[in-house]
Amino acid sequence: MLRANFHTHTTLCDGSSTPEDMAQRAASLGFTQLGFSGHMDPDDHMDMDLYRNRIHALQEQYRGKIDILMGIELDTVYNPVYARQVEYTIGSTHFPDVACNRGYEGACPQRSGEGVCEPGDIQEQSRKERPLSVDASPEDLQLLADRYFSGDYYQLARCYYETEAQVYDRLHCTFIGHFDLITKFNDQMHVLDETDPRYTGSALEAMACLVEEGVPFEINCGAVNRGLKKEFYPNSFFLRALHDMGGEILINSDAHQAELLNGAFDKAVKQAMACGFTHTNILVHGENGAVSWRSLPLDTL
Repeated sequence: MLRANFHTHTTLCDGSSTPEDMAQRAASLGFTQLGFSGHMDPDDHMDMDLYRNRIHALQEQYRGKIDILMGIELDTVYNPVYARQVEYTIGSTHFPDVACNRGYEGACPQRSGEGVCEPGDIQEQSRKERPLSVDASPEDLQLLADRYFSGDYYQLARCYYETEAQVYDRLHCTFIGHFDLITKFNDQMHVLDETDPRYTGSALEAMACLVEEGVPFEINCGAVNRGLKKEFYPNSFFLRALHDMGGEILINSDAHQAELLNGAFDKAVKQAMACGFTHTNILVHGENGAVSWRSLPLDTL
């Protein structure tokens, strides 16, 4: 069994289990690594000092037992300055680059991906409209499509993947989170044919761009664990394409509660192997304390 997870949310953002509960669950499962990755988005904004203090305390408590890492999940259009305060960054696109998602408090004014936003920059942002994400609710997804794309979900998807293609340039993230998150509600809404070239074309363009940067993609088990989707992110079509492009993977549960910390790992390992992958990757602290990648053969998990 895979005994590591690097996409973990707690009560410090939108999770239902405390960091301490997550670490205790990891210990009971025999985990070797546990990475925390709280949100710093407009709708989930942590107290960074509190977060750092709690995770540092757990690192000390479990030293020699579990390698605990402190990460963060940032959105593509959000302020990347927080990445300086942690050991790794998940780069995710929740908020496609449309008018309501530019200019909210904390949004990144460096649209080209050059430079880094400073904390003072966010004071100059004006929040004119509520930011809209693709994963908050079916209603918000429909509002995004109706307000900005005349109800055309394929145009919304193109905007989403054009934003996603910039996630590494803007954040210099450690890995890519839930690549095709825009399909979170598609099993119930059926607004996108996920085999249609109008959808897959822009997604594959974004994937190719990110693979060229050398940044790994997570197989995200979160929506499957919560009964929202039948397939992981990325779905099997994109996962095969990722393999054919020479991309790298890691497997994460995107756990928001301790009981799902290793949810669907066995199924994800089988899916990765079926799509041609021979190994997955984990993050570890080296002897000098620096975080680096380590490969694990899938057929041993």
